[in-house]
This record gives sequence, C-alpha cells and structure tokens, in this order.
Amino acid sequence: MAMVGFVYNALISEAPSLIRSLIASLNLSSRSWVCPAENISSKMEELEETTLIVVAGGDGTILRVIQAVAAHQVPIVAVNMGRVGFMSELRVEEAAERLPMYLNGEMRVERRMMLQATVSTHAEQGYSYTAHALNDVVVGRGGVAKLLDIATCVDDVPLTSYRADAVIVSTATGSTGYALSAGSTILYPEAKMLVVQPVAAHTGLRDGLVLPEESVIKLSILDEKPASFSVDGLDDYALVPESSVVVRRSPYEALFLRARPAKDFYSELTHRLGLVYNLTHPGA
Repeated sequence: MAMVGFVYNALISEAPSLIRSLIASLNLSSRSWVCPAENISSKMEELEETTLIVVAGGDGTILRVIQAVAAHQVPIVAVNMGRVGFMSELRVEEAAERLPMYLNGEMRVERRMMLQATVSTHAEQGYSYTAHALNDVVVGRGGVAKLLDIATCVDDVPLTSYRADAVIVSTATGSTGYALSAGSTILYPEAKMLVVQPVAAHTGLRDGLVLPEESVIKLSILDEKPASFSVDGLDDYALVPESSVVVRRSPYEALFLRARPAKDFYSELTHRLGLVYNLTHPGA
C-alpha cells in the first residue's frame, strides 16, 4: 500500500497538532508515517514505499527533508509554517481542504536542479565527503573575522582568486536565498543553471557569474586561516588548509507538487519579498 509521509518542524509548537488533524481528516492513519525533520534519516525503509511527503514548517524544514529523500525521488508538498516560505505550496488554513487533490495525483510535478559537493583534502589525514544541496554550497571563513583566499576554477580553467568572506555556489532555487542577500541575480526556479557569487569580495570578481548546468566548479582554500563548508545553511564543516570543494550538478532532483501554473512564480516572488506592484499606477 502506498504510504504518505508527514514531516514537521519540532520547534514549531503547532506543527504536531496540525499533522495529527490532517491525518485524521484525510483518513490516512493506516497508510502514513510521521516524524520530526531532524529524525527523517530513520525513515529510509518507509521511503521505499512512500509516494508523497507532506512537510509542515518553513524553508529550512523543506531543505532538510529534500536532502534526506533526494535519492528516493519522492515528491513533496509543503504547508508553510515559517516566515517567507519561497518553496511552500499551502497555507495552514487551506491544507485540509486542498491536500486530497495532491494525494490524487492531480498536480503538476515541478523539478528543481540540485548540487553535488565533494570535499577533499591532501593532508596526511585526508578525507572525502559528498553532500547534496537544493539551495547552495558555501565555502567561507571560520570563526576568525578575516578575509579568506579562495581559488576558483570552472571546468579546470582558472577563473579568479577571491579574497572574500565566502563564495556561494547556488542553484536557481538558491538564487532567492543567501545568494540574493549577497547581491546575486534571481533565476527562475526550474532553470538548470549554477551561480557563483562572492560575499563581500575584496579582490577578484565582485559580480555573480551564471554558468550552464554541466559546469564543474572547484573552490580551493589558499591560506592557513580557519575555513568552513556548509550545505543549504543546515550543517557546517571545518575545512583544513589545502582543502578543496568541487561542486557540480547532482544526479538527483527535488520534486514539488504544484497546483498553480509555473508563471505564477513572478507574482509569488514579489509577494514573498514584500514588494508591491501597482497595475493602475506602475510608477507609484
């Protein structure tokens, strides 16, 4: 029997009761599973039989769920209980009424490109680590407030050496996240592109660079300063000197169920960012 997963942000006090009410109203008690987002890795066996995941939380909760389920290619529909909710589909007050349409397969599937990042070092105690991100991969300074020197290559061709707080490699989805706050351009979320964006660059390119989906970006730490590596802003890892991070398109995609047409992204964008567009008086 096809299963439906329900994942919630445990830091939101109303989230568990919302999940319980949704399961009851949809009569899904016999074919559903429930867990907080931080424990979703314990549900790998259930994911084999899961056809949809309902997420109750904000964008951070969605990112954590996507990281865990990407290899299983399970679509999600998110109920926004956060602040901005760029990736969310439903409001809390409409979730019970509208979820049956998503369960019945009446919605389009929105496919979003993800990143694969591999960290490696040439030190004696060398290691390698691979992670997948929906929003972005960030290489930046550690706890010391000093600029970091980061050599950047694209497809094995030297691009520049940034002296900056950090360098962000983002997807189109991530272009409205940390990359946007660093001055990057906004990309249509289903676009298959990568953006390289420095943060507070002192030298090197200061503008963001948009690259095709097949690009391979290598970021190498050039000095002895403390450095770190983060994936979707969820987990931080210390980088030892001479570390490098290679970022390319992930073999996985994030799948979202959507009721509205793709073009609605533009109106949603201005709404989420708190902008006002006046059709009667465009110059107002």
